[in-house]
Amino acid sequence: MRELFVWYRVDDRNADALRAEVEAMQRSLEQRFAGLQARLLIRREADRQTWMETFARAPRTSGDAGGGVDAAIEAAIAAAALALRPLLASDRHAEAFEIVRSAEGR
Repeated sequence: MRELFVWYRVDDRNADALRAEVEAMQRSLEQRFAGLQARLLIRREADRQTWMETFARAPRTSGDAGGGVDAAIEAAIAAAALALRPLLASDRHAEAFEIVRSAEGR
């Protein structure tokens, strides 16, 4: 399965407004794509913050070979995030990783 990680920088003065927008965007995407789980992580720095959005999607059934964040979901995330651009202090950087072993697989 494939997970998506998106990071970008935010000026403190835009953080509150942006957080509301990101959380609304993530909830909308979770409703649109069954099983999608989105999180927002924040690292606070001097007068700027680095934000990381994570997106994961579990298979819908035990035999489902799907799951993960596919190209269609990644494109929908990118399209939804266009509205956030005026509040960002940097570009959004998306990186995808394949799960090799999960915590349950120990």
